[in-house]
Amino acid sequence: MSQTSRRELLKSGAAFAALGLAGGEALAQSGPPQRFSPDELVDNGHKFFGSMSRGLAQVVEEATRRWGQPNAYILGQEASGAFIAGARYGEGQMYTRNAGQQRVFWQGPSVGFDAGADGARTMMLVYNLPATQAIYQRFGGIDGSAYFVAGLGFTALTYNDIVVVPIRSGVGARLGVNLGYLKFTPTSTWNPF
Repeated sequence: MSQTSRRELLKSGAAFAALGLAGGEALAQSGPPQRFSPDELVDNGHKFFGSMSRGLAQVVEEATRRWGQPNAYILGQEASGAFIAGARYGEGQMYTRNAGQQRVFWQGPSVGFDAGADGARTMMLVYNLPATQAIYQRFGGIDGSAYFVAGLGFTALTYNDIVVVPIRSGVGARLGVNLGYLKFTPTSTWNPF
């Protein structure tokens, strides 16, 4: 399927979840990207999340306390659904200080005690990214969700020393905990593996 049809599916998946109807080429850089301050992240997050961002400052504060200042972040949107097994698809822009921005896509399977569907605006904080190309890996972790209609939460996914912390402001109906990973790619794909 084309990139346009995937984008339309993401948008319709977010709308579908909101109604509760469901049970590039990389930029060259010299050295690792420079870090972003918590204030910059909160300001950009408030602009991105809009009215759903009340708890964003607290979430960013907690992530900064645990992992320090990120040297990249991603703003995007995603849709997911699960009934024991599930899948998540998303797309967005990754921002770095010294390498600019680049388009990224992510997808991944999950399995666990998890049911529901959601659409989310997502901000991902990226820690210890040695180069922009290093984002194109599989980052594994445990995810938990408990909301109906709207919610804000974060998890941590890792690969080697790189940590990706997705902060999601989602709408839909979702309850459970799952084990899975996100695979980042420079182009869209329907294959979650």
